[in-house]
Amino acid sequence: MMLSHRVGRACHVLVLVLCLSAAEDFDWSANNHDSFYYGTFPNGFSWGAGSSAYQTEGAWDKDGKGLSIWDVFTHKKGKTFLNDTGDSSCEGYYRIKDDISLMKELNLNHYRFSISWPRIMPTGIRSDHVNEKGVKYYNALINELLEHNITPIVTLYHWDLPQVLQEKYGGWQNISMINYFNDFANLCFERYGDRVKHWITFNNPWSVAVEGYETGEHAPGLKLRGTGAYRAAHHIIKAHAKVWHTYDTQWRKKQKGMVGISLSGDWGEPVDISNQKDIEAAERYVQFYIGWFATPIFHGDYPQVMKDFIGVGHFTTRYITQKSFPFNRGSTYFSDRDVAELVDPRWPDPGSEWLYSVPWGFRRLLNFIKTQYGNPMIFITENGVSEKMLCTELCDDWRIQYYKDYINEMLKAIRDGVNVKGYTAWSLLDKFEWDEGYSERFGLYYVDFRNKNKPRYPKASVQFYKRIIRFNGFPNQREVEIWKRKATETCSTSNQLLAADPLTSHMEMVTEVVVPTVCTLCILISAVVLMFLLRKRN
Repeated sequence: MMLSHRVGRACHVLVLVLCLSAAEDFDWSANNHDSFYYGTFPNGFSWGAGSSAYQTEGAWDKDGKGLSIWDVFTHKKGKTFLNDTGDSSCEGYYRIKDDISLMKELNLNHYRFSISWPRIMPTGIRSDHVNEKGVKYYNALINELLEHNITPIVTLYHWDLPQVLQEKYGGWQNISMINYFNDFANLCFERYGDRVKHWITFNNPWSVAVEGYETGEHAPGLKLRGTGAYRAAHHIIKAHAKVWHTYDTQWRKKQKGMVGISLSGDWGEPVDISNQKDIEAAERYVQFYIGWFATPIFHGDYPQVMKDFIGVGHFTTRYITQKSFPFNRGSTYFSDRDVAELVDPRWPDPGSEWLYSVPWGFRRLLNFIKTQYGNPMIFITENGVSEKMLCTELCDDWRIQYYKDYINEMLKAIRDGVNVKGYTAWSLLDKFEWDEGYSERFGLYYVDFRNKNKPRYPKASVQFYKRIIRFNGFPNQREVEIWKRKATETCSTSNQLLAADPLTSHMEMVTEVVVPTVCTLCILISAVVLMFLLRKRN
């Protein structure tokens, strides 16, 4: 649904009543969405990139790994785009040194990755079996990162539940998952905690609960409308709490690390700021998203020391208005929150259908978290943009613009007093994108999935992000403009490298022109074919 320009002009002010009354140091009514701030981040700010196990590792059945719910889900026809799977993906399981060399090229301070639960516990149950080959793989990854002065930030659960736990107990619908997950986390602390000091229990539990157990779009693909999402979320919150206490009582004194959770949240702005129902709807939107998980942790009965840090994944924003679902349609997560989401037709949307570039919403979300939850320590654990196109394009100027604008809004938020300590670009590599398969690409590095060697090629955004890291921000307008120009120049060379790949590596797909797979050439060939067809008709 698209907004009219009249409505769009009315929506450049604030959002939630609670923020209006509480955030005295942030001007919610200011209309400065297009302003850019030149300056640098605090000393010690950490820059990184991220990935997850199922999306990048491949080796789905190698070296004793057990089945995950995503292995089973993707092997069922019709569950993902073109029936794609993560069976091989980026082959990251075999490319530790290669990928860390890419991180060194970027000068990353940290790398965020996840541990596959079924890779080190094939059934998900510690007493059944611990797969030492899987343990060895993550030891090698952690050691290689540290050898290159890259801090590992480790996610314990990035959606790949062991299939045995789903089949025997119903997965996150069952309270027994709390103890099983705690056993898995305890093993990770035991084996890796001497070197890993930043732990994330869950990545985006909203998606696990809603898309896994309410809509069925994600593994395990259940549609338990009205109950499934809430039950899964409740158990996930309790599992996070139990793991935090386990670390605190058994490991913190010796290992001196931190345990947090990564919550994803879109920002919601009321369509009409003079309409109380729209204001309340926007508040519900945010609360049903990030507040669902953050409020029990920060406003529940948990002790203050339990709030080590919060990871924030953020990609986009929506305008929000009251929807008024009919009462006779039954209760679901979406009818419960009772909102309609709108987008402005002027917002850029280069890739995922849900991902519009709305940088100013990022600053607002961060200030909301500051106000609502006592200004906790924040690590940005996911932020990035995809592209969706048939042919390769390494000159990703839209991604450069996205990173430039979103990172700048984060810098403004830090100036507002928000306690942001680090930023993770999502993602290091193109990878398997869940139900969208390989049709969307978030990576700073392009991965040629048709080539069995899965070669990586730098996009222009690599050079741009690398300079942000080197200068720890945006020193001045002239410098930043030079960065963009140089990034575009280098991507042209990368395009030539990709086009020069051997013909045999591109012979697997016969339904499209793939050699060389450079977008400008694809467009040229399409134009020639179109001219031929038109001439033939005449």
